[in-house]
Amino acid sequence: MSAQEKIWDIPGGIHPAERKELSNRTPIQQAPLPKRLVMPLGQHIGTVAETCVVVGQRVRKGEKIAEANGFVSAPLHAPTSGTVSFIGPQPYPHVSGMLAPAIVIDSDGLDEWGELTPHADYRHMESAELLALIREAGISGLGGAGFPTAVKLTARPTQKIHTLIINGTECEPYITADDLLMREHADELISGIDILVQLIQPDQVLIGIEDNKPEAIAAVRGACSERSYQVRVFPTKYPSGGEKQLIQILTGVEVPSGGLPADIGILCQNVGTCTAIHDAVVLGKPLTSRITTLTGEALARPGNVEALLGTPVGELLEFAGLDTSKLNRLIMGGPMMGFTLPSLEVPLIKTSNCLLASTAAELPPPPPAMPCIRCGECAEACPASLLPQQLHFFALGQEHEQLKAHNLFDCIECGACAYVCPSSIPLVQYYRAAKAEIRELEQKQLKAEHSKQRFEQRQERLRRAEEQKEAERKARAEKAARTKAAQAEAPAVAATSPADEALKKLKIEASMAQVALKKAEKQLAAHDTPELQAQVSELRAAAEAAQKALADAQAAAPAPTPKPAGDEALKKAKIEAAMLKAQLRKLEKIENPDDDQQAELARLRQQLEAAEKVLADLESQTPAPAAKPAGDDALKKAKIEAAMLKAQLRKLEKIEPPDDEQQAELARLRQQLEAAEKALADLESQTPAPAAKSAGDDTLKKAKVELAMKRAELKKAEKAGSDEAALQPLRDALAAAEQALHAAEAASGKPAPELVRTERPGVDAELKALKTEVAFARADLRKLERDDNAAADALEQARTRLSEAERKLADYQP
Repeated sequence: MSAQEKIWDIPGGIHPAERKELSNRTPIQQAPLPKRLVMPLGQHIGTVAETCVVVGQRVRKGEKIAEANGFVSAPLHAPTSGTVSFIGPQPYPHVSGMLAPAIVIDSDGLDEWGELTPHADYRHMESAELLALIREAGISGLGGAGFPTAVKLTARPTQKIHTLIINGTECEPYITADDLLMREHADELISGIDILVQLIQPDQVLIGIEDNKPEAIAAVRGACSERSYQVRVFPTKYPSGGEKQLIQILTGVEVPSGGLPADIGILCQNVGTCTAIHDAVVLGKPLTSRITTLTGEALARPGNVEALLGTPVGELLEFAGLDTSKLNRLIMGGPMMGFTLPSLEVPLIKTSNCLLASTAAELPPPPPAMPCIRCGECAEACPASLLPQQLHFFALGQEHEQLKAHNLFDCIECGACAYVCPSSIPLVQYYRAAKAEIRELEQKQLKAEHSKQRFEQRQERLRRAEEQKEAERKARAEKAARTKAAQAEAPAVAATSPADEALKKLKIEASMAQVALKKAEKQLAAHDTPELQAQVSELRAAAEAAQKALADAQAAAPAPTPKPAGDEALKKAKIEAAMLKAQLRKLEKIENPDDDQQAELARLRQQLEAAEKVLADLESQTPAPAAKPAGDDALKKAKIEAAMLKAQLRKLEKIEPPDDEQQAELARLRQQLEAAEKALADLESQTPAPAAKSAGDDTLKKAKVELAMKRAELKKAEKAGSDEAALQPLRDALAAAEQALHAAEAASGKPAPELVRTERPGVDAELKALKTEVAFARADLRKLERDDNAAADALEQARTRLSEAERKLADYQP
């Protein structure tokens, strides 16, 4: 053996009875076409596929019936032509016997292919196109793991795959599906390897086959004689077919604990997967069938069949001559890593490489488990160099941290430890249960951590929103204080003179005339008629007359009297003092101010002292306004005091049950409220009562209310479609109410109101639409700004939309 073809050994391993001669003596046969196919949506590792057909739909062979639902997923295709008869829970090949979602197809017996797209000249295709073809074909690992092949082939940008290993080991007893495939389809196998080489460009290709398959070794060597691929043959030992074990045998390199082969630049693929890749790319056929071993002493005709996915296993076993009287256990997979099927109704899926129908003598039930004697046989047989007996004890005690520290997840569940255990302990079952518990706990912990992060982010958003609200509230308070200070000293507005009122009316009339003229001109532009032309001429003359009257009134009006300079100076001084006080209060709220803040405080106090001095000087120079009667102020303060005490008392009375301090506070507030109400009563008794309204005012008010009610009754009856006989009394009552109102108005002595008719412009629909667009754009932008997860491009689009809407509104001319 040359240095290039050196073979390394793996630790541990066992040599169980192979029993491959039961099924490897006959060629691969075609299984009969079943009448009913069941396609589970979860035939691979990862997210289950999502249906894309409906009940009653006819499908052809190879047509997609379920889409990949995520990155780690794979689509499904119809194994034959027929009609979709059911979508829902169906039997699934799992030890639990639970149902799983599936698509049921009733075969029409035609086995009619849909349209295929072969790519024989794939060497000119890009890697992304090849990956897409493999993904769309629904190929996942056919060696038993079921990992989606396209995901496994997706190259890492930082890691080059330098070695491609093709796994033809098939070390599990009884199984011969890969052996027969290499014998009869070696050319397709090599073509699939060529596609993988085109895709990942490895430095070397190693094909690993155990020495118990001489016919397969000869066929593969003959098929790749013109290529640089190396066929490595090594001694038979279980479990040499494990991915990490095969890498160590062929390269001498160990995959790191918890790592993947890609971490060290190696990629492994099963021979069945390579053949499926050839069919998908070169022939354009998706994965609809697989080669499966039918074996066991309960079968009269064991062998290998190419069966459609979804075929009930009972029909396949019947094809192989199942003797139900001999059948003891039906195992999917081999005797070491397979599992017992709960019924014969489960379908064949992509990972079903073997159906083992065993008799009681062939695979007798294991004896009862005994206590561990710590012999160490399991540790010597473990191919992953683990300590199975320690893992067993930790699994019993649910010591999950110890299990992870002893590399439980490096266990490949090959069953070698349980095979050699003299105490017949089902070690692998303990490891599987412990792995499931750890995964469930980690999932819960991940979910809790995610919830915690969401809660903390929400609390942070609420805190920022509260800070923003507080800042806005303070800004409003400061603005209100400045406005109040300015308004408090603003001089009373002089009474409007009749000349000013006339000028104001003229301005309104001129403006309304201009609006009416523009509206009529727009109508004239749309519909040019003689009537509109005459109307526009009249409106233009009226607008010119109104404008002329306004110009004459403005020319005759006297110039406005300027305000005294002292009032302006006093107003500015009060605003300045109020702003300084607000800034000073804001800084005084800071706990433990630093040196800069202390200096700023001192400066503000000096400025405030100077501003108050200037304000006092100006106020001494300004005549004081006429004071209100002292009685009014005292009465107002007494009412406010009583209201505040009542509010505080009600707030404390709501506490259940109040403590001693709160009881004392309640008593004190009641005393204060009693004194305040007494003082208020005294002040109200001293204040003269307002003049009573005249009887005429009350009569006028009642007449107006009565008229409004009669008018409403008449309108209601008219809307209800009442006949004339019912409406006439209501009209008479309305006329009587109008007469009563006129009489009341005459008796009250008040002058009749002057009726002024004004023409109101109509609603401009275009202007309304522009304003509405601005409002919606502003609301959408604010909503995105409040969302911490909003995309930057979405924010930019919202800002652009608002700017454009505001520009259109500003440019609009009615």
